[in-house]
Amino acid sequence: MSLPLRTFKIAVAAFIAILIAESVGLSYAISAGIIAILSILDTNKSSFLTAIQRVISTVLALFIAAVLFYFLGFKVYVFALYLLIYVPLAYRLGVESGVAPCSVLVTHLLAEQSVAWSLISNELMLMLIGAGIAIIVNLYMPSKETIFLGLMKDADEKLKEILVDISEALLHNGESKESELDALDLLLDQASDLVLTETENRPWKETHYYSNYFEMRRNQNRILRYIHHNISLCTIPIKEGKILSGLLYLTADQLHENNTGEFLLEDIRLLLDEFRNSQLPQAREEFENRALLFQILNDFTRFIQLKKTFYNEYGIFLEE
Repeated sequence: MSLPLRTFKIAVAAFIAILIAESVGLSYAISAGIIAILSILDTNKSSFLTAIQRVISTVLALFIAAVLFYFLGFKVYVFALYLLIYVPLAYRLGVESGVAPCSVLVTHLLAEQSVAWSLISNELMLMLIGAGIAIIVNLYMPSKETIFLGLMKDADEKLKEILVDISEALLHNGESKESELDALDLLLDQASDLVLTETENRPWKETHYYSNYFEMRRNQNRILRYIHHNISLCTIPIKEGKILSGLLYLTADQLHENNTGEFLLEDIRLLLDEFRNSQLPQAREEFENRALLFQILNDFTRFIQLKKTFYNEYGIFLEE
């Protein structure tokens, strides 16, 4: 959630919560606004779950405080004793998000020197209004679909750059840049986090396509790391290097969302057949290079197969 949107929601939620608390005649109405502020979180799901935890935590806190104040009196040391009992229990029950706001509500009992039901119900209502208004205000979450499409395009461009870089390294017996692989991983991590946030904000909206797309690209990038490593270990003959370099460059040129990968897999198959039918290596170094070359081609086959599998699952969606 952007800072301007969060700020707007906090202001609106606090304002409405205080107005409602005052309109129904609650004491300490400002506390409903504070609770609303604390309950505006990054996603609808987190706001809802936190609100439930805080309501449970409020019941627990008020019960413990009421018993202690009733039998031991309204003293500061009794409030400290309440904290010693309540805080560990809240953490044990998994409702620790209510420790701060609930303890503020308990101080109202201490200030009023009373545990009357009317005061306890007042504190419960403050929590319900503050948390409830925060949930309602937080229901509005702008769609991130445009951002997803932009990140998909960025990921594809990064992947193209990596493929071209590896292609150039093969052609000139150089080394490809591992930093590009790291940069793509960071971008995909960012994209996956945004998809998770969108899922929590809009559970009714289908987000599997985007999450699986970014996961597919992540797996492809992992395979490119293997290829990057193996290329650095072998010296590929000029002829094979040029062919493999051309195949990588062709893949980069055809790398886009709607590409099925069928033709690329056929090109790889033909290249493998050509290598299998070529003369067997005589020296140890040639044999090791040939083994690494086959490994690179097998890894590249898996790279394309990942896209083909994705297209087979979502091809109808892509054509819409």
